[in-house]
Amino acid sequence: MTDKPRRKRGEAKREALVQAAAELFWTRGYEAASLADIAAASGVPLGNVYYYFKTKADLAQAVADLFVHQTETLIEEVSAESPEPRQRLKLLVARLQSSQQSRVRHGCPIFSATRDFRPTMAEQSARAAESFSLLTGFVATELGRAGLRPAIALSRARAVIADWQGSIALAHALGEPPVLAECFPRIERTLGLASA
Repeated sequence: MTDKPRRKRGEAKREALVQAAAELFWTRGYEAASLADIAAASGVPLGNVYYYFKTKADLAQAVADLFVHQTETLIEEVSAESPEPRQRLKLLVARLQSSQQSRVRHGCPIFSATRDFRPTMAEQSARAAESFSLLTGFVATELGRAGLRPAIALSRARAVIADWQGSIALAHALGEPPVLAECFPRIERTLGLASA
């Protein structure tokens, strides 16, 4: 009986560490965020961090896994809301649009992870990048279901993700929210969702 609550507390602490690491890697950068900073932000004593993660690279792997899980959850939620491909794409664009403010401030957390992890942790970088592959695949699949040939659907899906990511980077670099806001109508046009 006592093992179950202890296990739940352990899972909650591990999750708190991963969430804190994801936030700090994003807002400060991987190199600048220390294990002590992550422990403090998560409310987990520094000595206990090593019980869950032996190294900072192990935490980076957990953060990359978190991004993939969040992306899978996003796709599942959008898919559950409607069976119709164009409606699913509209819902996805709306979800991407909802995170504009934080993206202008700090850039894209997934891109930051892929960039920061790559020099020393290629596996963690590739894992984080799977989020982009999942989004691209989802968009391409829905465009295919809407009638586009596979090669065209994939090309448009890549264009959408590239527009979104490029707009985040430019809006963040310039500190200009309209740069990101302007990409969503463009994305809708690329996806054939814009009303005439």
